[in-house]
Amino acid sequence: MTAAPACFVYVSNAADGDIATFKLQPDGTLQPRARVKAADVVGPIAVSPDKRFLYAAVRSKPHSVHVYAIDAGTGALTPLAVSPLAESFPYISLDKTGRYLLGASYHANLISINAVGADGRVAAEPLQVIPIGRNAHSIRADGSNRYVYAPALGSDQIFQFAFDANTGRLTSNTPAVVQLPPGAGPRHFVTSADNRFVYVLSELLATVTTFALDAGTGLLTEIGSASGLPPDTKLVPGAPRVAVGASSSAPPRNRDNDIWAADIHMTPDCRFLYVSERSSSTLGAFSVNAQSGALRYLGSVPTEAQPRGFAIAPDGRFLIACGEKSETVSVHAIDAASGALSTPKQYPGGKGANWVEIVGFA
Repeated sequence: MTAAPACFVYVSNAADGDIATFKLQPDGTLQPRARVKAADVVGPIAVSPDKRFLYAAVRSKPHSVHVYAIDAGTGALTPLAVSPLAESFPYISLDKTGRYLLGASYHANLISINAVGADGRVAAEPLQVIPIGRNAHSIRADGSNRYVYAPALGSDQIFQFAFDANTGRLTSNTPAVVQLPPGAGPRHFVTSADNRFVYVLSELLATVTTFALDAGTGLLTEIGSASGLPPDTKLVPGAPRVAVGASSSAPPRNRDNDIWAADIHMTPDCRFLYVSERSSSTLGAFSVNAQSGALRYLGSVPTEAQPRGFAIAPDGRFLIACGEKSETVSVHAIDAASGALSTPKQYPGGKGANWVEIVGFA
């Protein structure tokens, strides 16, 4: 009998300052493994394309990235290096070669690129630091690794770049910006496996906007939008939030009913797409039309409290979510036919959990 592929789940716990490791069993059970120290307010994590390294950005000062070697047999993380980062980054990713670390800074309104060595270590000096629109919230390369996109939540824009993987440098595309309607608040996005569509989540509306991606130019063209909330929701459109440590002259107001969407992921077969919404602590599900890219809202289910981050297993059978206001991790089974999410099984986690990465080994 062939052994099931090993699959490991990593969760960053900002309040505990560590990263938790779990082994994901074929039946969806999570087995806790060791937790490794990072630093206070450890935030986004990312895994190298070759699955050898895990990167964790620290949002407290001094801003840095912790690099860990991943043991393919046990999933264990071994601290490898710590490098400075230009700013506090709520989002990091690697290009498709794994040679460059991309970061987006919400309160500094910028993006940066650092070279990554063959040994996984991140260069101390960035190759580029580029100011963009207000509240940069994510940055990712497309499937071809020729283009990079960076949504700016506060200015309702998506910045479009051409990317040179030989030098690691970005240059503005033409046009440089896709302008969204006021109050959209673009946050995170995913690209379809065939690289034809980009799906952008609005933090302030919980809508997902579908863009066609031109393979020749890298330019995005909007083709539709769908809400990730039920029609009878009591939530109202949100507003950009002041970054941690920043000040605001605006009077405080109750945000309990503000839409506050967070994360977005697609199943490996691209048939279903999911988003998290923090005010209602729910996950919204969509079916995806592979030909047109159109989305159809399927429904929402409860999950962890204030679910900032989640991820989908490589085989598409399970969705694992964490919550900033919970100390458990949820495993939702994904129905292969309908995309429906099951009532979750919960496992002990950490405090201030905000990000999930899943790594599968054959």
